[in-house]
Amino acid sequence: MRILLIAGGWSNEREVSLSGAAQIEKALSRLGHQVTPFDPLPGFDGLIETAKDHDFAFLNLHGSPGEDGLIQAMLDAAGVPYQGSGPKASFLALHKAATKQICRAEGIPTPNWAFVPVVPAAGWLCPLAYPLFVKPNNGGSSVDMQRVDSAEKLGPALDALFSKGKEALLEEAAPGFEMTCAVLGEEALPTILITPKLSGEFFDYRSKYEDGGADEICPAPVDDDLNARVRELALRAHLALGCEGYSRSDFIVTESGPVLLETNTLPGMTATSLVPKAAAAAGMSFDELIARLIELGLARSARRQRAQAAAEDVTDIFADEDI
Repeated sequence: MRILLIAGGWSNEREVSLSGAAQIEKALSRLGHQVTPFDPLPGFDGLIETAKDHDFAFLNLHGSPGEDGLIQAMLDAAGVPYQGSGPKASFLALHKAATKQICRAEGIPTPNWAFVPVVPAAGWLCPLAYPLFVKPNNGGSSVDMQRVDSAEKLGPALDALFSKGKEALLEEAAPGFEMTCAVLGEEALPTILITPKLSGEFFDYRSKYEDGGADEICPAPVDDDLNARVRELALRAHLALGCEGYSRSDFIVTESGPVLLETNTLPGMTATSLVPKAAAAAGMSFDELIARLIELGLARSARRQRAQAAAEDVTDIFADEDI
């Protein structure tokens, strides 16, 4: 197939996106596909025209655009299939406050939070207990995330985000250890236990992307009940958000059990990324993972086309009755 490999973009996760795309391009070539790299940063205005000359688009974007559903919506408009979730699930998952509302409504535990999209009014008091994390509401890779231990430090942390035009999500720190679980199709892959080595506080950007930044053990050496619980919650979050193809959900395991931090619809695909590691533990090579994602993307496109055809048939029936 002629595959448009979309990576780069203009978020602060651009370099991570390009790094993963280099490995994806090699895998696509080994699978026999003709690959055209496409970077939305210089080429956005030609996206739909370029996409229409291809059979499939493979996205490796992080942050906005990409994880926000914009590129997916444009590809849908162009009639070009792609891997992963559609626009709706992509937007909901990237918006951390929306994700937490949806998951809590579905009985999926998540730490208490406060959504702060603009500079708070004078006299505003944070409703959460310290310590807490201050995160970009629409970001990933732990970029610009800070741990705040007191009210005196909260203001500067919020100012740092607002100065970059970002919305803030405040989240109570949940003491425990971190696990993550990917979903492929509608099956939870082996879980991963994460222990940061470069930062003692949390799984930050350096721990995620520098060699030796963290110990990532897959399958996670935890008891069967906890393993099953994390896999169950990852699949429930995937379905609650309407994700398709694949996703990866991150958890903190507290004394009372795992709590969901976030769900990623375009998880990282670098040499140190977690989804390829989980797939390998399930007996799947990187190339096989890429091939499976394409297969799932084509199946999603076929379902969408059938649904559109059925809707058009219903419209035609009612139109005939009006006559």
